[in-house]
Amino acid sequence: MAEIGFYHLTRSSVAEALGQLLGRTLAAGQRAVVRLRDADAVAAFDRALWEVQEPPFLPHGSAASGDAALQPIWLTATDEVANGAKFLFLPDGAETALIDRAARIFDLFDGKDPAAVAAARERWRAARAGGHSPVYWRQGARGWERQG
Repeated sequence: MAEIGFYHLTRSSVAEALGQLLGRTLAAGQRAVVRLRDADAVAAFDRALWEVQEPPFLPHGSAASGDAALQPIWLTATDEVANGAKFLFLPDGAETALIDRAARIFDLFDGKDPAAVAAARERWRAARAGGHSPVYWRQGARGWERQG
């Protein structure tokens, strides 16, 4: 079973938090797939990752840039793991059928958006019903705080 972390954003945008978590992923020697809703979201996050302040550089690519096997971070709107990643990021309610193939999943949602919070609660319930043990992380003044 995959470790599924639900990341409740209260202090930063999804792109900023994603950048920080992706930086930690690369520092740990892991590769990542960021599963997005559609091609427009892939293009938007591609631009956003180039503008992230910390860490200052996040090497990444998508189908538009190619060379998936060389990319430590792969942005996609499909259920593909073209770069061999074991870490799967699901920002903004993106859904996937790859849950059982990932070692770790990061579900990031905007805590200021009531609809996003409600949808995250449904995904939490579905994860538990699927036999997973989800973990809830809330963004606090000192960083991520594990809640329960």
